[in-house]
Amino acid sequence: MEVIKITPRGYCYGVVDAIQLAKQVARDPSYPRPVYILGMIVHNRHVVQSLTEEYGIITLDGPDRLSLLDQITSGTVIFTAHGVSPAVKAKAKAKGLVCVDATCPDVTRTHELIRDLASRGYQIIYIGKRGHPEPEGAMGEAPGSVHLVETREDVDQLDLKTDKVAVTTQTTLSQWDTAELIEYIRSRYPGVLVYNEICFATQARQEAAATQAKEADVVLVVGDARSNNSNRLVQVVRERARRPAYLIDTVEDIDLNWLKGARKVAVTSGSSTPTHLTRAVIEFLEALDPDQLEAGPAPG
Repeated sequence: MEVIKITPRGYCYGVVDAIQLAKQVARDPSYPRPVYILGMIVHNRHVVQSLTEEYGIITLDGPDRLSLLDQITSGTVIFTAHGVSPAVKAKAKAKGLVCVDATCPDVTRTHELIRDLASRGYQIIYIGKRGHPEPEGAMGEAPGSVHLVETREDVDQLDLKTDKVAVTTQTTLSQWDTAELIEYIRSRYPGVLVYNEICFATQARQEAAATQAKEADVVLVVGDARSNNSNRLVQVVRERARRPAYLIDTVEDIDLNWLKGARKVAVTSGSSTPTHLTRAVIEFLEALDPDQLEAGPAPG
């Protein structure tokens, strides 16, 4: 099978930095034990398992980072690449925990922007995904001044009685969906200040997928089901490249029925997907004979 290796794909610098920082802390005996990560360091279960099995790091996961701290009485706590609110940082310090911040610099920039806008009296519309830790942390920078929206209907529910309105975004959204929603917000609030914070790594991977996937018959995106950027890659391929796309966690998830009749398969991966998982998928596909696949029944 011919495999189109979409580039760029895989780890971004924020993910690499966060994982390396966690490993450094685990190896450094000066940090008090146990070592916890408040949430998944990045949204990939294989990364989390590796940090637990190889480095003894305990990952606490749940929708509310503030309440997760109740499970920790001592030791070191690492804040994930997605960022946390000031309230989480304050509670961790009040409990006497040693705090290590692995927040992606792009997310940190959004937090700083929100603080600045709020200090100048702006109401901030934040485009993001409900239940995702990144909006949770960002909105915590200015409670009462930041309003989370995902859809036009969410925007319609807002009643911001001020001319000082700004919009900013989660870093891992679909750039095309976000652009459309920003234009709708402009129509409702003509004087709105716009700060599109979708990170360069996300945009580059989406643009590559939208362009390079057009040469393929089928596209596989390697990533965790909880990874927003991985899910957005699937969406981008389907909507922009108009090709069938499937999210898989590992090579074992490939359904050969997807590949019947295909001659070219494109592969990309989310920014939190370990390279070895994507490599295994590529090697498996390259070993397939399309003619034999077409001739024989494919397992379900």
